[in-house]
Amino acid sequence: MASSSLAGKVRKQPISDMAAFRTVFQKSKHVVALTGAGISAESGIPTFRGAGGLWRKYNAQDLATPGAFLANPSLVWEFYSYRRDLVLSKKPNPAHHALAKAEAQLATEGRRLVVITQNIDELHRDAGTKNLLELHGTLFRTRCTKCGDIAENRASPICPALAGKGAPDPEVPDARIPEQDLPRCVKCAGLLRPHVVWFGESLDPDVLMAAQQELDQCDLCLVIGTSSVVYPAAMFAPAVADRGVPVAEFNIESTPGTENFGFHFEGFCGSTLPKALGV
Repeated sequence: MASSSLAGKVRKQPISDMAAFRTVFQKSKHVVALTGAGISAESGIPTFRGAGGLWRKYNAQDLATPGAFLANPSLVWEFYSYRRDLVLSKKPNPAHHALAKAEAQLATEGRRLVVITQNIDELHRDAGTKNLLELHGTLFRTRCTKCGDIAENRASPICPALAGKGAPDPEVPDARIPEQDLPRCVKCAGLLRPHVVWFGESLDPDVLMAAQQELDQCDLCLVIGTSSVVYPAAMFAPAVADRGVPVAEFNIESTPGTENFGFHFEGFCGSTLPKALGV
């Protein structure tokens, strides 16, 4: 009985055969790449998850909520000002570039590659990806809490009061910036907030629908730099795998979903992904 159970487990294990993956990839017509914080960590962007995931003394997930913004917009804006300035100093890495190059190459062959990302850093855009769905929005758009206007904003600092603020050192005191000095809407002077999806908020239904359509049509799914534990993104790859579509995971370590996927390539995405995609 024990040997039968062990055999079942062996059959479940994903393979790390690059040649076998390349064969599947070369036959695919519609590829969806799901990316998460791990791909951008290789560009020097903190994941704010797990050990060392604090900003000052705060758990980042406790700041990324509507309630936190309502209670202390100055603190939340300090956090996001820090993240914006940090990202503006970073560049896409080989994994970002590999996806952009593969998208362009597949397009010349009448094939499609689309990136669905949980990241808000726009590094996929910077690398040249065109078919991009940003599930959680972007650091570089704001939304007015009064009139709802959404605008692109890459200013650094985003407002004078945030100049030099946002240092992550736990010894740095909170700036306690008066609300009237925080980023304001140019149309109605209302208080701006980052146009990102916070914990406790729903994804944009149009973006979610577009992502689902891509996933429903794909014949190969790549899971890159994400542990796939945040919903609804956590449902995406397992649902694809349940349809019998090949799923390949690229991550620095195994994840809770690894055993459900056909391929698993352990290591830095910047090393494994260009090789896998042949770019």
